[in-house]
Amino acid sequence: MNKTTELGQMLGGYESPAILVSKDYEILATNKNYEDQFGEIDISSKPTCFSVSHGYDKPCDQAGEDCPLRAATASGGKEKVLHIHQTPNGREHVDIEMIPIFDSDNNLSFFIELLIPVPLASGAKDNKKIVGKSSAFKKLLSTANRVAKTNVDVLLLGESGTGKELISNLIHMSSDRNKKPFVTLECSGLSETLIESELFGHKKGAFTGANNDKKGIVEYADKGTLFLDEIGDVSLETQVKLLRLIESKTFRRVGESEVRTTNFRLICATHRNLKEMVEAGTFRLDLYHRINVFPIYVPSLAERLDDLPDLVEHIIKASGNNHHITASAIDLLSRHRFSGNIRELRNIITRAQVLCDTNVIDDYIIKEALSLGGQVSSALESQANASQSGLSQTLQELESSYWKSLVKKYGNDKEKIAEEAGVSLRTLYRKLEKIDDNVE
Repeated sequence: MNKTTELGQMLGGYESPAILVSKDYEILATNKNYEDQFGEIDISSKPTCFSVSHGYDKPCDQAGEDCPLRAATASGGKEKVLHIHQTPNGREHVDIEMIPIFDSDNNLSFFIELLIPVPLASGAKDNKKIVGKSSAFKKLLSTANRVAKTNVDVLLLGESGTGKELISNLIHMSSDRNKKPFVTLECSGLSETLIESELFGHKKGAFTGANNDKKGIVEYADKGTLFLDEIGDVSLETQVKLLRLIESKTFRRVGESEVRTTNFRLICATHRNLKEMVEAGTFRLDLYHRINVFPIYVPSLAERLDDLPDLVEHIIKASGNNHHITASAIDLLSRHRFSGNIRELRNIITRAQVLCDTNVIDDYIIKEALSLGGQVSSALESQANASQSGLSQTLQELESSYWKSLVKKYGNDKEKIAEEAGVSLRTLYRKLEKIDDNVE
């Protein structure tokens, strides 16, 4: 048995998809896990790793990507990199480990490449929840996937709507706790009593409405992962109890004296600046240092605009509709400031699909979807002001007044009216037809 055949058979011992690669990038063998995940390869055609995985005609480092084979050749040790591979399921984020193999004379002979798909960013298109290819996004995935293999606590930082809960779920699914529960508590808006009851559980009769004994989420998270979202909104009193829980992994149900134990991996998230809160005395310094073991910054949409087309396509497909969006519409979106990040983008695309008369979402429809949010906000503000002065109007009346004012300003010049309102002409006509007085 030659060395290549022997190493090819050895691939069967790996639980993850694996291939055997020569120094010249040629794929020499694959294991069954690779074939099940990515499909069979015709080894007789002498395929290269860069052509099979990326469709390139040259090595990754010559095509603007990090090349783990080149890095492993230089270091003589295992190298890791996050790549986007072309697979039967489309583009998938794959964590690559390249292991160099030396002969008896210590000469570099082969490489074993392990390919580990990233949860939520791989698999069938319908199952993907995390998409993107920008450098900021790939750095985020690589960092999250790396820390997932450990048991350290994680603090996710970033603006609201950036997908911190999805990243926390990814970390759980990539960890050795993935067969155990992933339990979430949204801390924002919960009263002192309720947050303690949700966290620790309660004994029957502990407070009004506690009609039965109840387990807390820290019990359900035992041997799994506990995700505390918006931890910056927790009161100082609860922070003390959280610190005790995290340090000792012990707790008491509300109204009970029995001390219970739990074993969870902690992931926290917040859009707040915890350092400033510590300085202001609204967040405990000891708790901050306890949860800030491994901070990960989740980039805003403005920092990953290269991902905008993929995100829009993903949102449209997830809706089950067959809409298509034009390049001009994407360009318009790229110039918008998304204060709500991906959550706001999803709302805009949903509005656009409702407003669209065809299956093509163009820049006029996006303008209308964007202005709709502004119109509603302005109308609600005007309505609130009017209500305070006893002059309350309905939203329909405010909208009617808005269109009448534009008609009065521009007369019968519908193009001018549509341009100022930021809507298409067909939408303008539809709006004008709805006005009770028929201003046309």
